[in-house]
Amino acid sequence: MKGVRNMGKRLPAAALLLGAALCAAAPVAAQQSTGISNRELGSRPIEITADRVDADSVRNSVTFEGNVVAVQADVTLHANRVHAEYSREAKAIERIVAEGDVRVVQGDREARSPRAVFYNLEQRVVLSGGADLRQGENTLRGETLTLYLRENRSVATGGEGGGRVRAVINPKGIMEQAPK
Repeated sequence: MKGVRNMGKRLPAAALLLGAALCAAAPVAAQQSTGISNRELGSRPIEITADRVDADSVRNSVTFEGNVVAVQADVTLHANRVHAEYSREAKAIERIVAEGDVRVVQGDREARSPRAVFYNLEQRVVLSGGADLRQGENTLRGETLTLYLRENRSVATGGEGGGRVRAVINPKGIMEQAPK
């Protein structure tokens, strides 16, 4: 297999691809192996705590403000303000919009941004306004970052006008975690 030279060491090309995947990896493999669908995961309870809550049953929504922490399974969302929209038909929260010092934690990966939208039934989070993802010593930064919670992957895009995505991958961590 061809490799890429890095500081005098030869790294397999597959290791570099694995590094990109590591930025998206999370301990949800156990959930994937159980055969639980995104919709089933999205129907699981979400525990939300905050300083203040305003529920609107006419609009099927609820807004939480101040030190908001929302937990569903192995995903924790922190923000200053969270607005959740729920569906009576699906009997689940469909969408959560988080604003202000947003932090999404799943296992050993953590993403931060000023704003995020969590599509609960799809198990997808879109962070915007300049987003950072960190897992161990690996980092990924872009204007927008989409986390596919069940698929162990992330997609980062740069901003308009030629914005670029930046990834820092620690080859040592990749090689230690690579299957033999």
